[in-house]
Amino acid sequence: MIRWLLLVALAVPPSSSASWRPRPAQQRQPNTVNPMVRSMYNMYNVYGMLREDSNENAQEELDDVTPSNHTEYDFIVVGAGTAGAAVAARLSEVPDVSVLLIEAGPRENRLMEIPMVAAYLQFSDSINWNYKTKPSETSCLAMKNHQCKWPRGKVMGGCSVFNFMAATRGNRRDYDGWAAMGCDGWSFDEVLPYFMKLENFEVTDTPVEKGYHSTGGPVNIGSAPYRTPLATAFLGGAQELGYKIVDYDGKEQIGFSYLHSTVKDGERLSSNRAYLHPVKNRTNLILSRNSRVDKVLIDPSSKKAYGVLFVKRHEVIEVRAKKEVIVCAGAVNSPKLLMLSGIGPERHLYDLGIDLVQNLPGVGENLQDHLSYWNLNFLINETASIRSMELMYPTDITVDFAGDYIKTKKGPFSVTGGIEALGFVNVNELSSTETYPNIEILFAGLSAASDPLFHMLLGLSEEHYDATYRNMLGKESFMILTTLIAPKSRGRILLQSKRPEDDPEIYANYFSNKDDVRVFQKGIELSIQLSKTRSMQKFNATLSDNPILGCEHFVKGSDAYWDCAIRSFSSTLYHPAGTCKMGPVNDVMAVVDPRLRVIGIDGLRVADASIMPVIIAGHPNIPIMLIGEKLADMVKEDWDLLSDNQVRKNRSWDRMFARNRRG
Repeated sequence: MIRWLLLVALAVPPSSSASWRPRPAQQRQPNTVNPMVRSMYNMYNVYGMLREDSNENAQEELDDVTPSNHTEYDFIVVGAGTAGAAVAARLSEVPDVSVLLIEAGPRENRLMEIPMVAAYLQFSDSINWNYKTKPSETSCLAMKNHQCKWPRGKVMGGCSVFNFMAATRGNRRDYDGWAAMGCDGWSFDEVLPYFMKLENFEVTDTPVEKGYHSTGGPVNIGSAPYRTPLATAFLGGAQELGYKIVDYDGKEQIGFSYLHSTVKDGERLSSNRAYLHPVKNRTNLILSRNSRVDKVLIDPSSKKAYGVLFVKRHEVIEVRAKKEVIVCAGAVNSPKLLMLSGIGPERHLYDLGIDLVQNLPGVGENLQDHLSYWNLNFLINETASIRSMELMYPTDITVDFAGDYIKTKKGPFSVTGGIEALGFVNVNELSSTETYPNIEILFAGLSAASDPLFHMLLGLSEEHYDATYRNMLGKESFMILTTLIAPKSRGRILLQSKRPEDDPEIYANYFSNKDDVRVFQKGIELSIQLSKTRSMQKFNATLSDNPILGCEHFVKGSDAYWDCAIRSFSSTLYHPAGTCKMGPVNDVMAVVDPRLRVIGIDGLRVADASIMPVIIAGHPNIPIMLIGEKLADMVKEDWDLLSDNQVRKNRSWDRMFARNRRG
């Protein structure tokens, strides 16, 4: 029965069911993506039907409420994403305060719980803002119109719904560096208790550092229950090069490991599921979904934020905040909302006809991002990789994998977007004493050769895709994503107009600092060296030598060749940050102070990746949740809302941390 239902769900024309292959380029239809997306959704509808708790997800979501005009709440939280979900859940722990949580997107559905389909969720306009960078002549050169795609979450849980679920904290020096810049309270020793408070750490197959992890928090951190033999070989190769297998969220980050991820029982754990599902019955927490906030309302004379305007089903609604408005809209939409509300660079707002409320030149500036090089694809001589597209079509093995996942939550569908292992390295200092990484090396048991829709995910031009990838389709392969995690380049975000419905203008300015190219090249060369180790050569790992359009006239492997290749095939790893920079009030480019209060405005805070003065050396998913946790405590402290029990809890965390560190 299960097998029959899966075949129906994954159905494509009978002539192609035995062995799916892409059509030749000249026959491909413009709407190529639709059959794949339909197959995924159909498969997961069957998944829902087969589960006894098929309605569980809808039942555990907060009810959607449309507030009446001019309704008052103690706190208004804008954005139910990675940070906003944590903020709303923690503030509503205080039963005497009311919290309105406003989210632009819809609720999660069961499809979003499958780890393997992470990248394909980006095709959905209903949950993705679908931003793009401005055209560039120095980066994104293989992409259509030289624009990199920037997926941003528009759904309950935000980007934690379609990211790759990596659970990393960054480096001690990240947070100590923030503190040294005047961000009091944000040193590593001061934020570590929050990392421990939020997690329920269940990783057992890699080293675990004593005193750095805990259980009992809302965010489950574990490992995928399925691995390819290639991932094991990848770690073996790293050891051959002298790297250790480490707990990268422990005492030392440099080294390699299997991926720690935000999964629970083989399913994705978004911030929505972690923080909001357990508290859905709180009567003091009110949610309005599918509601786009267009403006924070600020009294121009007192400079006090007193509410927001939002649009829901074409109706404009004004709601009031008796205490504070907290913006958790992300590194793109938080600066956009501030500028639409009259907070930002004076000249820019004046040019757009927006009345100035507070001149803060740092709003939208200081944009940073992690870039990955997406063109290290290696062919192998064994059936050992994950062919992601073939998982979506009804071959016998596909049905077996899908059935296994439905029954046990194991198998290839449980792998987090294909990412299985990673390493943090410093390519400038390969000595054993270096503790701060500038490159992350991610291993994926699949590659561009696994997926004929890869070019759509990145926005590659057809010409670049055909030249570089088409002859690899259907071949066994894997990919190493070399990622620049300590970039020196800085970009900016500006408004396109004063119309809230218009996308902002994203000037990524990738590689504006040439040091980034140099470090990137060293990271790529190290990744290639790793593929040549004995462990990886058991699979005869061979780097694809397909040409890169525009780089053919350079000698392969030369500095000039890598400069061209890097500027062509590097794109975001979905980690923009820094656009509402935290800093001391005497920092002219700071937007929020160390308590995340917008400088010069009373009753308004920002809490998300935008407040990072310098981006962390790791995936920001967990640090953004930490920002939400810490913000909630600061708000409670400032309004005297911390209960005696909560004060005791916080003190016990501090004592436990100190005791464990001594031990």
